[in-house]
Amino acid sequence: MTLIGHQEQVAALRAASDSGRLHHAWLLTGPEGIGKASFALAAATRLLAEAAGPPVSLPGLETPETHPVANYIRAGSHPDLRILTRLTKDRSEDLARSISIDQVRSLQSLFATTPSLSSRRVVIIDAIDDLERPAANALLKSLEEPPAGTIFFLVSHAPGRLLPTIRSRCRQLRFAPLDDRQMLGALQIALPEEPRDEIDALIRSGQGSPGRALSFAGLQIAALDAAMDRLVVEGDATNAIRAQLAKQLSGKAAQARYEAFLERAPARIAAEARTRTGQAMADALALWEDARRIGESAVHISLDPATTVFELAGLLARLAPAPR
Repeated sequence: MTLIGHQEQVAALRAASDSGRLHHAWLLTGPEGIGKASFALAAATRLLAEAAGPPVSLPGLETPETHPVANYIRAGSHPDLRILTRLTKDRSEDLARSISIDQVRSLQSLFATTPSLSSRRVVIIDAIDDLERPAANALLKSLEEPPAGTIFFLVSHAPGRLLPTIRSRCRQLRFAPLDDRQMLGALQIALPEEPRDEIDALIRSGQGSPGRALSFAGLQIAALDAAMDRLVVEGDATNAIRAQLAKQLSGKAAQARYEAFLERAPARIAAEARTRTGQAMADALALWEDARRIGESAVHISLDPATTVFELAGLLARLAPAPR
């Protein structure tokens, strides 16, 4: 597994592991989609590989793909690794709202026996924010009295909402959004066939989060951004750009791209506001408030897509310089 960025966090975990004083619980905090879960899986793979052998000589948290432990984990069959995430609902592709207490209690069967392949086992919870309250209380007991050889990696996007007693039993690693160079590397690995202009648009959309950027993949974000740029720079005196966007983004097949526009249009106005001062900034911020309100209403009360796109595009066009 190739881990992009987060070298300080890698170094901190490596130093703890190499010292022989590895903390039993690590709270991985930061914005969603920046690679905390990938870090947890890379760390789990490396720690389990080092414990089981053969020795690993690669730097950081890298583990050879051919290592037996890496093969087990890739196949989802490593007996000493357990990953808890939200499950899908019955007869549905939708995810449950939370990680249940039954899922947390299922760890007890893992803890009731010694690890199978070495003296170490790892539990990843992605994300601990998703635990229902009884599940969090059930987990707390394991954090207070950790089973021998067990390392917990708890992914959190909002650590302030966690039980203080859980936070106090963990060593926290804070993760920051990736820079543009790191985003480029991550997206080129994930989307090797994507043209560079689309990659660049996804980088802007992702705001330092590869996960967020990948949620826009395949939606021709570069073309959307180009249309919004034209509106901001040239305006739309004949309504031609607005009408074209409204046509392109209405209809069932365009739903995902329409939802991307609902998110991207207010962001484009906010970006323009940051370049302005005085009354021009105040005017742009007022447009941003309108755009955000329209975008939220469109989702909550199912506004007509064509009308909504036309209205949002009109707000973008109002940012253009007045004709002389």
